[in-house]
Amino acid sequence: MTDTSLPAAAAPRPSRYSPEEWDARVRLAAAYRIFDHLGWSELIYNHISLRVPGTEPHFLINPFGLHYSEVRASNLVKVDTKGNIIGHSDWPINPAGFTFHGKIHEQVPDAHCVMHVHTTPTMAVCCLDEGLSYTNFYAAQLFGKVAYHEFEGITVHADEGARILDSAGSKPVLLLRNHGPVTMGRTLPQCLSLMWLINRACEVQLATLAMGKPRAIAQPVLESCVRDSLNFDPKYGAGQDAFDALQRIVDRIDPTYRS
Repeated sequence: MTDTSLPAAAAPRPSRYSPEEWDARVRLAAAYRIFDHLGWSELIYNHISLRVPGTEPHFLINPFGLHYSEVRASNLVKVDTKGNIIGHSDWPINPAGFTFHGKIHEQVPDAHCVMHVHTTPTMAVCCLDEGLSYTNFYAAQLFGKVAYHEFEGITVHADEGARILDSAGSKPVLLLRNHGPVTMGRTLPQCLSLMWLINRACEVQLATLAMGKPRAIAQPVLESCVRDSLNFDPKYGAGQDAFDALQRIVDRIDPTYRS
């Protein structure tokens, strides 16, 4: 039987947060710790943003100045789609973080979670003219789901947000040329599954290129891989089961993110 009890370090919900917002805060804080566990931290930079349940267009994002290992449910910053802080926060947010996160959240109804990383393999593939090669198990599951946006420099200018959105179109994975990947998901676990897939796909692509020319996969097979991927199948939680497993790992390492 699965043990569903909370770790000892879990703190009571502060009265200023609704149960729904607090649950979102705990899940997002867990995601930051998961990223750190996976080696996806980038000093104090990069971002995961998550919509706060409710009628208001408010979102949670990491406090600028804290490492991912320091993020907790209580220190996440709530903002609107323009990046204005809602309520009290002891920390600012990184303006480069919400330039495109806010625009995506504002314009894409199903983008409840947006993630951006600078891992070496994903950035390396973003620097290749040909971009992602659909020649391995992981990349095959992303066939038809990847878009590209040309590099314009550091994403601190608000007007680039609209162009990033146009580049993404309806694709859930956006590769920022010479920069890094962005994933968009209906849920946090789905968004994480997409990021995990693109990262693994890029890792294998770089390893393959180091040895020689990748072997092509026929388009009908690529299409079947997308249909059959557990990462998109609600029967398997569309990433929820994997997220739960990773959350159990970070709970064993340090459950203070729940406070």
